[in-house]
Amino acid sequence: MAAKSKPFSIRISPATEELIAAEARRTHRSKGAVVEGLAEEALRTRIFPGIAFRGEDWDRRPWVIGTAFDVWQVVDAYRDVGSVEAMVAEGNLSERAIRLALAYAERFAEEIEEAIAQNHRPLAQLQGEYPFIETYSPAEK
Repeated sequence: MAAKSKPFSIRISPATEELIAAEARRTHRSKGAVVEGLAEEALRTRIFPGIAFRGEDWDRRPWVIGTAFDVWQVVDAYRDVGSVEAMVAEGNLSERAIRLALAYAERFAEEIEEAIAQNHRPLAQLQGEYPFIETYSPAEK
């Protein structure tokens, strides 16, 4: 668990406090945790305009606005293809979207590497974690 900084106080309007309180109730988190999560996402979107966040509260992940792709998916594809130019030529992502995802991944490398690793888990591990899933070979489809 990450170390916390020293506490500090802020004053917010009653309307904003009610929104925070409602979000805290909805997500079963403290108001402080809600404000911290929202602040971090807001700051990241200011550093990287064109990145937003989606997903459940416990699984928020950055994605490239205007595409269907999470940042980790763009980075993973880039590694497979090998160059921005080839990705632009072979796909439907703009050069800007690709470079934005790569820049975000460079700044927040641990987060993106973890998402890529989760996607590349061996089939045996997935079957152990989710024994109810069925697998098919391409010939069976």
